[in-house]
Amino acid sequence: MSSLLTTTPALRLRVSAENPNHHLWNNHGVWFIHYTVHPTPFTKERVRRSLGTTSLETARERRDAFFAHAHGDAQTRSHQGCEGRAPSLQAVA
Repeated sequence: MSSLLTTTPALRLRVSAENPNHHLWNNHGVWFIHYTVHPTPFTKERVRRSLGTTSLETARERRDAFFAHAHGDAQTRSHQGCEGRAPSLQAVA
């Protein structure tokens, strides 16, 4: 199997200081997080998960906690050589 397909994906985030709601999406009053995962160099998957809140402030806190948790998981996986997977929101909510 090609080494390109077996490498652990790195966590890459686009952050916009001008948009504090980046990665947030309001769907009928409930805030969701949305991001894109690249499981292989040739595929991508858009992910949207509920943050379970109607409060923008809480949504921002949960988004930040989610990405902090995802960043820690990505570093752990890269040291352990495990396959990368999108973290669960249950771990940070």
